[in-house]
Amino acid sequence: MNGLYDEIRVALHSVWTRRWLVLAIAWGVCILGWLAIASIPNRYDSRARLLVDVNQILPDDAQPSFGGRQQLDQIRETLTSTRNLEKVAVTTGLVPAGASEREKAGAVGMLRTSIKVEPQQDNIFEITSSIAVSSLSDADNAKLAAGVLDSLITVFRDDQLRGGRIDAREGLKFLDAQIADREKALRDLEARRATFEAQNIGLIPGGTGSPAQRVEAARAEISQIDSQLVAAQAALAAANGQLASTPATINVPGIGSTGGGVARQQLAGAQAELSAMRARGLTDAHPDVIAIKSQIASLKAQADREGSGGNGGGNAQNPAYASLAAMRAERQATVSALSARKSQLMGDISKITTQQIQNPGIAAEYDRINGEYNALKAQYDKLLSQREQVRIRGEVQTETDAIRVELLDPPSKPTSPAAPNRPLFLTLVLFAGIGAGVGGAFALSQVRASYSTAAKLERASGLPVIGSITEVVTPERHLDRKKKLVWLAGGTGALFGLYVLLLVAEFIQRGMVA
Repeated sequence: MNGLYDEIRVALHSVWTRRWLVLAIAWGVCILGWLAIASIPNRYDSRARLLVDVNQILPDDAQPSFGGRQQLDQIRETLTSTRNLEKVAVTTGLVPAGASEREKAGAVGMLRTSIKVEPQQDNIFEITSSIAVSSLSDADNAKLAAGVLDSLITVFRDDQLRGGRIDAREGLKFLDAQIADREKALRDLEARRATFEAQNIGLIPGGTGSPAQRVEAARAEISQIDSQLVAAQAALAAANGQLASTPATINVPGIGSTGGGVARQQLAGAQAELSAMRARGLTDAHPDVIAIKSQIASLKAQADREGSGGNGGGNAQNPAYASLAAMRAERQATVSALSARKSQLMGDISKITTQQIQNPGIAAEYDRINGEYNALKAQYDKLLSQREQVRIRGEVQTETDAIRVELLDPPSKPTSPAAPNRPLFLTLVLFAGIGAGVGGAFALSQVRASYSTAAKLERASGLPVIGSITEVVTPERHLDRKKKLVWLAGGTGALFGLYVLLLVAEFIQRGMVA
């Protein structure tokens, strides 16, 4: 422990003996460091928060999709575009109105590196301008930092409002171009399909839709006909049962056989109705013609029974029987019509299937052409609908803003520099100067061998030291040392005084900016 204490005493003594060197090095380092700090211009930051709300002209599914990062990049590029920054440079006085392109490019480059746009939340952005122009005073730099943001936001708002009002026209142009492309593609597909049909006459079944779609539609209709046919056959069976249990004639007292002829009258009327149907062009396969023929056959049987009756009889036609016969004829015609339609559909399915088996490539190509046409037609119709929506939106937004730019927080007025932290740097330079002086003196003591104590000399030489002579200071020598000590204190005090003076000047300068 005593050895360490002695070493510290020796080190301090070696530094003290070179105290003027310590003071000189400290002054040199501090002067150079403080001059370097003074040459660094103060940087003033101004911040503002901006809300950018975009009212979309194009529908969501008609415009290109982009994420939040792309939206941020788009707004940043718009804010820091060369045209906008040139306007800001001229407005804030960074360059004169008639400046050369080189001067403008320099000012634009400085502004682009000084302006930062950062997202905070939905559609809200923080804009920061950092200004440190060495040729301007601190007050001018602080004023310029806020002025740059004011001018930038004004230019951005004007450009966005002007651009937003033409978005509707641009949207209509975009949709018109898309519609024209789809229309041309549809015409090409229609011509292609017509050519394909002409080249494959007889191999492509008629009808609407692809062969697979027509087969599916026919099967769905057959399923419906089957259920209807079951119900119609059940109704016909019920009508036959009722007709079988109902007498064709009834005995009416006081009526002779010569007074009959009701069935013949109905038969004549039915035959006249059949003639009228044929005159209208209805064929024998028509359901109404089939029904009336069935009714005529029934009435002929009734008329024959009336003619074979005796003269003494009083029988007359049973009205209930005639009504049931007409009902049965109607239901039988329904069953016949449904059966005929089912047979026709089955024949169509068989024909389409046979053609697909015999010509699978033609059917597949025709299906592909139809599918492509239908998809393109759906896109075309959707674009027409979207164009109408855009037109209506554009008419509504002629009186409103397509893009709303709102200033949430105006540009702040900086009162103190954001960088550099000059008081901290001044203090660090002071301590660095003192440390450099002490270090230099100690290093010099290690280079130039001297022995402060007899023990140190004994260890270094390896020889015994008999004794040491104490220094005798005369009054004149003592007075000289005291005078030099006063000079040393004055030099040290002047160094600290200059440090304090620089701190006071810094805070006074900040107060002038505020």
